[in-house]
Amino acid sequence: MPRRRFYEEEPDPSSLVSNLFDVAMVFAVALMVALVTKFNMTEVFSKEDYTIVKNPGTEQMEILIKKGDKVEKYTPSETSSEGDGSKGKRVGVAYQLESGEIIYVPEE
Repeated sequence: MPRRRFYEEEPDPSSLVSNLFDVAMVFAVALMVALVTKFNMTEVFSKEDYTIVKNPGTEQMEILIKKGDKVEKYTPSETSSEGDGSKGKRVGVAYQLESGEIIYVPEE
């Protein structure tokens, strides 16, 4: 009876690298989805127009306005810029009542 030799194929090292790349891509996509849902930023991907105020009432406050495909960024300051209109100043305070009505009180 002839003897059969069974040779095991040597593993390809590049297949391990491609598997790690696939795992990293799945992890990155899962992380992005988790961050978008955690910070409730689903409107960023919608077609609707929106306005976001970051750090309201502080010196680092920023106002992001999306109209169509264009996103504008405003940073309030004491002096307004005459060039591109990307700066602004505080002109009043708005209060929202329990009924949902918003009252604007201008500053002098």
